[in-house]
Amino acid sequence: MTDAVANSQSKRVRPVDDWWKSAVVYQVYPRSFADSNGDGIGDLRGVIDHLDHLEYLGIDVVWLSPIYASPGDDNGYDISDYRAIDPIFGTLADFDQLVVELHRRGMKLVMDLVVNHTSDEHPWFIDSASGSLSAKRDWYWWRPPRPGFVGGTPGAEPTNWESFFSGPTWEFDAASGEYYLHLFSRKQPDLNWENPEVRSAVYSMMRWWLDRGVDGFRMDVINLISKNPALEDGIVPPGSRLGDGFPHYSYGPRIHEFLREMHSEVFEGRVGQFVTVGEMPGVTIEQARLFTDPARRELNMVFQFEHVGLDHDASKWNHRPIDPLELKHSFRRWQDGLADVGWNSLYWNNHDQPRVVSRFGDDGEYRAESAQLLAAVLHLQRGTPYIFQGEELGMTNVPFTDISEIRDIESLNHFAEAIEQRGASPETVLPSIRRIGRDNARTPMQWTDEQNGGFTRGTPWIGANPNHLTINAASQYGDALSVFEFYRALIGLRHSEPVVANGDFTMLAAEHPTLFAFQRRDQSATLTVIANFSSRALAVASVADIGALELPRARLVLANYPAGSRPLNDPLRPWEVRVLLGNPAAPV
Repeated sequence: MTDAVANSQSKRVRPVDDWWKSAVVYQVYPRSFADSNGDGIGDLRGVIDHLDHLEYLGIDVVWLSPIYASPGDDNGYDISDYRAIDPIFGTLADFDQLVVELHRRGMKLVMDLVVNHTSDEHPWFIDSASGSLSAKRDWYWWRPPRPGFVGGTPGAEPTNWESFFSGPTWEFDAASGEYYLHLFSRKQPDLNWENPEVRSAVYSMMRWWLDRGVDGFRMDVINLISKNPALEDGIVPPGSRLGDGFPHYSYGPRIHEFLREMHSEVFEGRVGQFVTVGEMPGVTIEQARLFTDPARRELNMVFQFEHVGLDHDASKWNHRPIDPLELKHSFRRWQDGLADVGWNSLYWNNHDQPRVVSRFGDDGEYRAESAQLLAAVLHLQRGTPYIFQGEELGMTNVPFTDISEIRDIESLNHFAEAIEQRGASPETVLPSIRRIGRDNARTPMQWTDEQNGGFTRGTPWIGANPNHLTINAASQYGDALSVFEFYRALIGLRHSEPVVANGDFTMLAAEHPTLFAFQRRDQSATLTVIANFSSRALAVASVADIGALELPRARLVLANYPAGSRPLNDPLRPWEVRVLLGNPAAPV
């Protein structure tokens, strides 16, 4: 299946500058990763106990989803104390030990930074909500009712914006007669970054975590921290009751100023090697070039959403079949757009996305093969790849049968709104949640074929996928045909071959409907990737761009099927991928 990449961990390419370009990041969603005390919720001790899994896989960076003190309205993305660990996850001593253990293994730790909003139970908001004379009143967005309306009545909200989690973005406070803004849950009020005291408090908190040994931050919806202060109504899409406020509350006039200030106040002059990645729904290539241009000193990478929106129609809940050609075009735009300035983050999965093998692959007959292909075509592009827990096992979506099995606030709100306001039936709403809902990513990590997948000896906070009996880590260790061992080899290739991190990118057969092929080239080598993005065999030799390739010194270094004698000419089997490494002078 692979070339001699098994030993590549001992010869990793580790450039001091921009070290994250040759790194692989692994996202841990602690609540669902490993439970050490039997309470049914994953915790920091559980993460520590499974670091050998990550080390064996070859991971460089662990991105830890929120572990801060939180009421849990949005599973930790509603923070009530930025400098405390939620007791369900452990203690600060547990966190400090995790940092030590990661660094001892040569891995770094990235924390999730959620500073567009806090919990409504955060002391800042409690103070702010205490009255209009509060010194922290202006730390959040408070506004009076719409002129001519009585506060608390329909239509009195200051703007007509719809929340990401359904319903209006404004919550009425009867005590003060004003509304506060919450782009997400009503328990997640938005911070007012126009107030310099807010920014100063955030920067102080970030420095506090860096002092504890954190190596960087993944910044949740950081594109929303600058809003147009005018707070104007949005256009109401057809069939909607509320308006689209995104043009008014995202990428506001001070977004670049705020990020440059953050860099200056938090990272400038600090000894160490740090990384920052900003989650930015709706970001364009032109914007991403600005955010990630090293000369501007804002961010190292951004998470863009273009490729994970290609199967959305009017909304994420309305499905349109994925077109592999459209997916190729999207990746090509981003590869070309950030070729000379900036850097791409490469991901399929995270805590907000369904499992990619069910979404874009074939989670039935060709589950392993399609999971391996999806890994290769992503990781071997130019950028830093991210793995979400369980992705390295080929974990699939979950066959939810009833809304009682769902825990995600976004899905629950969508279900309630569809039933109560649009008159839909549960039978028509549940399939969309089963297909695209966030809980697909949040079921327990499948460690073994034991009860609950070995995640907990108690009752899990959300049920395990029944297929843990056959899809689990224990069954894949050492199995050369497994998804896990394919990921190990793939990561090893990145660590051993500089062309994976440094090479340029050229798409091949760009208009072919199912062939996903490209080359990476630098002074050291040429890497060629040929992949069949379908469940049908493909006669690759007849494709002009591939048939014309001349790679006499190329050798097959990675594949998900037994190798044939002519890797550039033999037909590609369903979901087959081949990776060849050859002479740097080989022509395209």
